[in-house]
Amino acid sequence: MALKIRLARGGSKKRPFYSVVVADSRMPRDGRFIEKIGTYDPRLPKDSEARVKVDAEKAAAWIKKGAKPTDRVARFLSQMEVDGNQVYAWKAGNNPQKGEPGEKAKERIEEKAEKEAARKEAEKEAKAAAKAAKEEAKAAKEAEKAAAEEAPAEEEKSEE
Repeated sequence: MALKIRLARGGSKKRPFYSVVVADSRMPRDGRFIEKIGTYDPRLPKDSEARVKVDAEKAAAWIKKGAKPTDRVARFLSQMEVDGNQVYAWKAGNNPQKGEPGEKAKERIEEKAEKEAARKEAEKEAKAAAKAAKEEAKAAKEAEKAAAEEAPAEEEKSEE
């Protein structure tokens, strides 16, 4: 008999609540089980202690008897300890394409990057234009000062 430590769904429609159970792998998900060892409420915040409640000692005992946890339950058990030892050493599955975004999402990302690049380019151009205008204004002021200084000097020379 192959034993699994898995989730059995409870709760009403759109309000999931799971029991962590030890069951024969041939039984249906919500069907007959051997022992209930905990609960999982996915609607609670991730940092809440009431989100996952599993009797780690019972889980460790069932694992010693040969029960294999499912991926989700293995994640829960890998975060628990009994007598200073981790209940289960969970290894992430190897599916690198699972987390990859779809085609439309990739297109949206590219469009967003293009818009961002265009915006940054426009910002650079605006800054450069503002800097050039500032320098022109500064040069014009200096030219006015120089012209103003030359005009009194010329008047003094003509008076002599």
